[in-house]
Amino acid sequence: QVQLVESGGGLVQPGGSLRLSCVASGTFFSSYAMAWYRQAPGKQRELVARISNSDVTNYADSVKGRFTISRDNAKNTAYLQMNSLKPEDTAVYYCNAEFMWTPYWGKGTLVTVSP
Repeated sequence: QVQLVESGGGLVQPGGSLRLSCVASGTFFSSYAMAWYRQAPGKQRELVARISNSDVTNYADSVKGRFTISRDNAKNTAYLQMNSLKPEDTAVYYCNAEFMWTPYWGKGTLVTVSP
């Protein structure tokens, strides 16, 4: 069982930045693929960014050039640096870990982008 705890959400003005963190339990963190998803009100959950256990990254087109996913295996932590935030980035952001073909989810952290 992998437990994930997100933090770093909040209210930010358009053009601002936030950094989300996701701390994972377990001793095999370096083997996990980590990802961030988001779900806006009335919309389906969508993949924002993913980083493999070999640090290969991929991003949704809507966030390319603005968001950066990274990981620190020594701290069992994945990050999502979000810059140039837009109102349409408003959503609950969920951390996801994939280990042994099993997905695990955090409870989410709310990001609100508003003047």
